Amino acid sequence: MLSKPLFFLQLILLLGISACAAFAPPNTPTPAPPTLTPVPPTATPPPSVAFVNGEYITAAEFQAELGRYKSAQTALGVSVSDEEANRIILEDLIAQVLLAQAAREADFILTGSDLKSRMKTLAESIGGAEALSAWQAAHGYDDTSFQIALQRSIEAAWMRDKIIANVPTAVEQIHVRQILTYNEENARAALEELKAGADFDELAARYDSITFGELGWVPRGYLLDARADEVVFALQAGAYSDVVATDAGFHIFKAIERGEHPLAPDALLTVQEQALKNWVADQRAKGNIVLVP
Repeated sequence: MLSKPLFFLQLILLLGISACAAFAPPNTPTPAPPTLTPVPPTATPPPSVAFVNGEYITAAEFQAELGRYKSAQTALGVSVSDEEANRIILEDLIAQVLLAQAAREADFILTGSDLKSRMKTLAESIGGAEALSAWQAAHGYDDTSFQIALQRSIEAAWMRDKIIANVPTAVEQIHVRQILTYNEENARAALEELKAGADFDELAARYDSITFGELGWVPRGYLLDARADEVVFALQAGAYSDVVATDAGFHIFKAIERGEHPLAPDALLTVQEQALKNWVADQRAKGNIVLVP
């Protein structure tokens, strides 16, 4: 999943942005004209790292986001290479712009008064206007660049919520159990026992006395390993797999039953995130995105 300790998501958390935010719903524009909407680049745009359907991402914004991201990772004790950090930030900013552009196309309009209200709410949440100004200065923003970033965040979050709201709460799933070992020899031995008529649940309990191999109902894309996901969804109810090697160990999966089933909360989050990733990938493929060397 995409890395998330970015400014975009910091703002979402601070502001509580959601589909029920106090802004105009789709196709019901706020009467006043919008303000601070990023404009297409002029003949001499500022130094930029990318153009997304004609809208630029400035080098200054990229560097500011990169610095904040690296600082956050350092504080968490996480080591990220410069190349990986650059990729994460650029991908995040491109996704923000695509989402914000789609929000405007869907008639979501943020007026100047809307933005001022949101700025006031944000300031109050962190201790007042002076505290917000200090935060902006510490993170490389002036008033204009901060308001543009904030507007884009709100637009992008609105579109994100619109996308994930369309994710069904019940999808095809498989109820799965597994025999999990930490070396291939044990896994192969368990597989031979199964072929000789051993009970799957008893073998699963032998290797995991806490969960007895129970994975529950899983939708497509929920398992962390793509190969494991593919194997599981090829099983019919009652069938078990060959040995599947993943980073977690060596698995033998069994499909207990399959069919449409309500998504568990964590599975719903996974499916929503996948829907968002698919949407961004589709918009990237259709859009005109130019990276500046």
